Amino acid sequence: MLPEEFQQKLREHHIELSKEQMKQFERYYELLLEWNQKINLTAITDKSEVYLKHFYDSVALAFSVRLDERASICDVGSGAGFPSIPLKIIFPELKITIVDSLNKRINFLHTLITELDLKQVSLFHDRAETFGQKTVNRASYDYVIARAVARLNVLCELCLPLVKKDGYFYALKAARSQEELAEAKAAIATLGAKFIEDKQIYLPNTKDERHVLVMEKKKETPKKYPRKPGLPNKKPIK
Repeated sequence: MLPEEFQQKLREHHIELSKEQMKQFERYYELLLEWNQKINLTAITDKSEVYLKHFYDSVALAFSVRLDERASICDVGSGAGFPSIPLKIIFPELKITIVDSLNKRINFLHTLITELDLKQVSLFHDRAETFGQKTVNRASYDYVIARAVARLNVLCELCLPLVKKDGYFYALKAARSQEELAEAKAAIATLGAKFIEDKQIYLPNTKDERHVLVMEKKKETPKKYPRKPGLPNKKPIK
């Protein structure tokens, strides 16, 4: 998928990209390649693959679930900025917070948002477990999103404490996993959420399968969650 096709495919979903937005995506690609020579940001570097498997894949969230274009979003373990930065380019009014445990990636993102002139983007070098225990962050976001970070039972503990009541957690997964959903059932309930649906998406051209697991926050998360760094992964909620 080259830039022109990317633009056309988004148009089919009623998203019209301006020349300036197309330039932002092009600069994003250039910076991704440039920084990838210094730090490991992505194994995908071919232009058509980046536009399809990073840019389009990120933006697909916007036409698979309802997104308020002025909402606050926390992207946990964003890495090179996926999916929140492509969403921010398309919906400039979004208020984005990115949390990542590797400072090198945060440095890349600082350069990226400066070069792309993106406003209302906050970057935090932190573990999700410690970020989620800070009072200022808990139950603060309309949406929390995470893409390919951990198994769902672990991901729920890292993300759901950050979601406002009646807000949503969107877990982006590459493939359907009934096993992951089954093992996360206790965690979802314990953390105050309800599983709503599994939205299935197919990428153009390759027909690669993607899933957005939708959870709605119904009540406050108990204060003990998230637990200390590393513990959610070692001893997931059962």
